[in-house]
Amino acid sequence: MGKFVITKRVNGEFQFSLKAGNGQEILRSEGYSSKSNCENGIESVKRNSQDDSKFDRKTAANGKPYFNLKATNGQIIRTSEMYESEAGRDNGIESVKKNAPEATIEDQTA
Repeated sequence: MGKFVITKRVNGEFQFSLKAGNGQEILRSEGYSSKSNCENGIESVKRNSQDDSKFDRKTAANGKPYFNLKATNGQIIRTSEMYESEAGRDNGIESVKKNAPEATIEDQTA
C-alpha cells in the first residue's frame, strides 16, 4: 500500500511525497505555507487520481514524457518527473491511480 509522507522544508514550507508500497517516490508536491494546505493537497491527489481525464500526458521540449495531474477546476495539482519513455510515464500514472486513493499519511513534522 502507498503512503503520503509530509515533511517540512528548510524554509519552513510543508510538502508531501507519494510513495509506492516498495518505498519508491511516485510524485512530490510543491511547498505549502501551512500543514492544512499540504493536507488539502493530499486530498486533492487522492480524489482526482481516480479520473483518467485529470492526467494530461505531455512531452517536454527535450522530448521527455511527463504528466500533469489536474484538479476539477483545471489547476495543476502536480507535475511529474521527466520519464525516459511514454511507457514509463504511463506506468507512473498507473502507480498514482493505484497508490493514492487508499494511501496512509505519515506526518514526519510532528
